[in-house]
Amino acid sequence: MGLNFDETPARRLPVYLLLDTSGSMAGAPIVAVNNGVGLLYRELMNNPNALETVWLSVITFAQTATKHPLTELSKFTPPVLTAGGPTAMGAALRELSAALDNEVIPNAPDRKGDYKPLAFLLTDGAPTDDWRSAANDLKARTKGRLGTFVALGCGDEVKVDVLKEIADQVLLMRDVQAESLQAFFRWVSASVKQASVAAPRMGTGESLTTMPPPPPSIEVL
Repeated sequence: MGLNFDETPARRLPVYLLLDTSGSMAGAPIVAVNNGVGLLYRELMNNPNALETVWLSVITFAQTATKHPLTELSKFTPPVLTAGGPTAMGAALRELSAALDNEVIPNAPDRKGDYKPLAFLLTDGAPTDDWRSAANDLKARTKGRLGTFVALGCGDEVKVDVLKEIADQVLLMRDVQAESLQAFFRWVSASVKQASVAAPRMGTGESLTTMPPPPPSIEVL
C-alpha cells in the first residue's frame, strides 16, 4: 500500500539500509551489524537535525528480501537480524525501487516533496539472483531517484565489480572486524547527519555530493 502523501506534509530525509543477512554473515558479522544498526539509531536520535527530518528503513536480503517500512526516527525500532541462506541482492534492489515509488513523497505543484533519499548497502559476497536488471531499473529511473547510493563490500569474497554497477560510491573493508563494522555505521551516521543539515539548503532535485571521509579501515574504490 502506498503512502498517503496528504498525511505527511513535513519534508523528510528517507534513509534505506540494505543489509546482507546471508549465511556467510552468520556469527560475529551479524552480531556486529546488529550492534551497528543500534549505534546508528542512537547517534541519530541524539542529533536534533536528524531527529527532525530522518526516516529509516531496513531491507535485508538472504533467501529473499525483507523490507521494514520507512519509519520516523523517533518511532524506529532496530530490527533483530539473523543470518542464513543465499544472497538475494537483486530482490533487495527491487524492494528499494518499489519503496522509492510507494514511500517517498514526490514534488508537486502545490508542495515540495521529500529530500532525495540516501541508501547504504552492506554485503560480504556475490548476488545469487538477477541483480543486474534490478540495478539497471534503479539507474534508469527518471522520477523518484536516489540522491546517493553507497555500497560497502566486506572481505575477500565480495564482487567489487558488481557493486560498482549498482552504487554511486563503493567502499571496501578487507579485514572484517567488529570494530571496523562499527566504524562503518558510525560513518553512515555522520553522513546522514551531514545530509540532514545540508538538505534544507539544497535546491529541488539536488543531491548530496560531499560526505565525510570514511574511517581508515575502509578503502574508497
